[in-house]
Amino acid sequence: MKGFAYAFLGGALITLQGVANSRIGTDMGTWQAAALTQFTGFVAALVLMLAVTGGKPGLGPLRQVKPLYLGGGALASVIIFSNITAIHHVGATLSVSAVLIAQLGMTFLVDSKGWFGIEKKEMHLPQFVGLSLMIAGVVILGL
Repeated sequence: MKGFAYAFLGGALITLQGVANSRIGTDMGTWQAAALTQFTGFVAALVLMLAVTGGKPGLGPLRQVKPLYLGGGALASVIIFSNITAIHHVGATLSVSAVLIAQLGMTFLVDSKGWFGIEKKEMHLPQFVGLSLMIAGVVILGL
């Protein structure tokens, strides 16, 4: 249950962040908004990490992380830019809907192929029906 609560919180906040970033992008530019968001996110994560760890960040395990994964945070700049641009062009509802479909499609691939060391999962008809219904929902929203 805790996982679902965090998922819902993250989903709600990413939507609010996208709309806020869109406004920042209108005022100062899309890449500038992405940079500002990355910077404020870094500061917030650093402060929260230090608060949770009592000022002892424990970065020793960083050496165990595969170099390929260390660049994951850099993807956020493209994600933020893409979301801002999408919201400007098609609005928040269609943007978030398209993002959800893209996330589900990519997670289907990750799960079914076992990429990134994730346990391989078989996809069956119900999962494909669910994804198809979401795509149909976005098409209907766009009409």
